[in-house]
Amino acid sequence: MPSSHHERGFDFDLVVTSPANSRVKETVRMRRRHHRREAGATLVEGFEELRLAVGAGIRPRSVFFCPELASHQAGAEEQLLRQCAQAGAAVVRVTSAVFEKLAYRQSPDGWLAVLPSVTTELAHISLRPDSLVVVCESVEKPGNLGAILRTADAAGLAAVVAAGPVTDWGNPNLVRASKGALFTVAVGEGTADEVLAWLRQERITVVATTPDSDRPYTAVDMTGATAIVVGAEQHGLSGTWLTGADERVHIPMFGHVDSLNVATTAAIVAYEAVRQRGL
Repeated sequence: MPSSHHERGFDFDLVVTSPANSRVKETVRMRRRHHRREAGATLVEGFEELRLAVGAGIRPRSVFFCPELASHQAGAEEQLLRQCAQAGAAVVRVTSAVFEKLAYRQSPDGWLAVLPSVTTELAHISLRPDSLVVVCESVEKPGNLGAILRTADAAGLAAVVAAGPVTDWGNPNLVRASKGALFTVAVGEGTADEVLAWLRQERITVVATTPDSDRPYTAVDMTGATAIVVGAEQHGLSGTWLTGADERVHIPMFGHVDSLNVATTAAIVAYEAVRQRGL
């Protein structure tokens, strides 16, 4: 590999050719939750995901770029490299062998960055009088939370909140499943009691989804400030939500199974709220 730090019209801060490099090792450690927590950081892999994060105002700490794996237009890649550098990131060019150690996706495109952790305090979530929020109780699979974030971004939701969080918002698999929406949608977390109290304080109508309800989700007015509450498929919602909700609704099922995937449930009910608002 050439020793020059200059490529594609961009001057890199560093060129790394060894997978044993200390910066590489420290980044790999951030796949583990306690290392992310200690560093106050998370990982994002992928050109589109990083571009979305930077476009949302996130300032990367470091960016690793492998030209051999890059598959996007050179002009767009150079622009993103410059945006990251202008945001204060250390931009590092690496070999394919180094990136193979860094990557956690099956088909890497040569982009991986270390970003600061997202803010999860409920008080930091900005709401409007008609805000739509999804609350996820004890949803364990990062892929489901990521999919819910994608729906939230697409439907223009104000926030996604984890009640009794099982995984952390910086989980790389969650970031990947969200396609970068983690950085465009506000997120929060707290115990079920804390989240319910926050919703009451913000005067948000709580709509709990449960197969035990006899009221279809289309029968409830969700044109005002609304929180759609979904639970993990195995256990559903806890008593905190079933007794504390203003409305309990179900999605009609016409087959043999008695429930939908939690991300699918959130998407169906969220888009019904969007439909009711005439959007």
